[in-house]
Amino acid sequence: MLTQLSVHHLRNLQTVHIKVGQCNVFVGANGSGKTSLLESLYLLSRGKSFRHHQPKRYISHHASHTTVYAKFTNGSSMAIQKAQDASSIMRLDQQTVYVQSALTKQLPTLLIDPSSMDILEIGSGSRRQLLDWITFHVKPGFHSQWLSYQRLLKQRNALLKQSSRLSQSQLQELAAWDKGLANHAALITHYRQQAFEEWQPLFNDLINQLLPDYAPFIQLRFSAGYNTDIALDELLQQRLTQDCQMGYTRIGCHRADVQVLWVDDAEARLQSIERSKQLSNNEAFSGSEQPIAISSDATPFNLEDEQAFENDLIDFEQEEDTVIGNFREQAANVLSRGEKKLLITALRLSQLPLLAVSKLAESKLAASKLAEFEGVGVAEVNDKPSGLGDENELLPLVLLDDISAELDDRAIDILLKLLSQLSCQVFITSLDQEIIDKIKPYWPQAKLFHMKHGTVTESSVV
Repeated sequence: MLTQLSVHHLRNLQTVHIKVGQCNVFVGANGSGKTSLLESLYLLSRGKSFRHHQPKRYISHHASHTTVYAKFTNGSSMAIQKAQDASSIMRLDQQTVYVQSALTKQLPTLLIDPSSMDILEIGSGSRRQLLDWITFHVKPGFHSQWLSYQRLLKQRNALLKQSSRLSQSQLQELAAWDKGLANHAALITHYRQQAFEEWQPLFNDLINQLLPDYAPFIQLRFSAGYNTDIALDELLQQRLTQDCQMGYTRIGCHRADVQVLWVDDAEARLQSIERSKQLSNNEAFSGSEQPIAISSDATPFNLEDEQAFENDLIDFEQEEDTVIGNFREQAANVLSRGEKKLLITALRLSQLPLLAVSKLAESKLAASKLAEFEGVGVAEVNDKPSGLGDENELLPLVLLDDISAELDDRAIDILLKLLSQLSCQVFITSLDQEIIDKIKPYWPQAKLFHMKHGTVTESSVV
């Protein structure tokens, strides 16, 4: 578990040194540095900011670089220094490492913040990153295949941009790259599909808690980015003329997506009616948010939109056969803004149990190898209870920025209860200190920090 955090020259955080616990709450006015502190943790884990991709935008004024350093209960440490020119220096246990994935693997970080609440509408990139994040952590072979695919894709696109007519030697070179892309794409899709199938039931469970009235109608679907019934190199050769004209590769696993669909069929309708009978006063919603009316007269899914989307993503002919029910629509087009917040929270948070199980398995495997080396009984290590885990584990971080602004009280309670049952370390920001009253039942030892003008002061929790 992370125990000490130091931040230098990140936005208005000039010099911060704090000791943290399993649950940490940061309270302060807008502009006090709360989100910047979460940004520092994200930077350490991911090597980039979730607010701006250019380091000069988050490095403090007149500073040449920003530095984030963390120390953990087991004695390990990690640090990152990001310069104005975007160059990085990274250290893991005082040793220099040269790839960000070394830190990312050790310290997985899950962010839920207001800026992530448009993931359903802004295109496939963010949703694909969401799938790739969990696949990276639970499928060890994924990352190397993804890197190799990206290198070949970059070479292919560079060649396509040179000319709309390629020479014979260039065509031969392209065919070799396409074969490599096909091999990597098959494995990438395999890993993604496995991770998706493990993630999907966890998402369904959380949707049942956050949006119980709509759970029968909301469905996740994985699109590979190309017709997987045909080898990718064959598809690329078929579309070569169009790719040359466009100057880039239009299909492949770099166009994969996780679609959140609204499916209306008779069975789901009956389940919803039965569920509504059992609920009193529509407890699934609070405040001014009201449930939408489910009508068979709703506008059907626009086939022309799907075919236009296919140009950059998938073969619609393949996907048409997978439609379930009588009506399909993007869930974002059906739900209210408040309901979409809950859906997106479920998307992100449902990955945490999968990650926690993966980290626990890694921890037990490492302990077993150490036990074998030292002659300790391996069975004793593997029989260790799988509750909150050993305090010496490197726990995943969950960053909740401005939690009360995006979720109602009921959703916050569900969220906190779930987090308290998992092996994770939580960092929460809020404008209002009253949030601590909601947190204390789940983390009696939660730490409270007040922030003002970039300074952090630990406060006692009454």
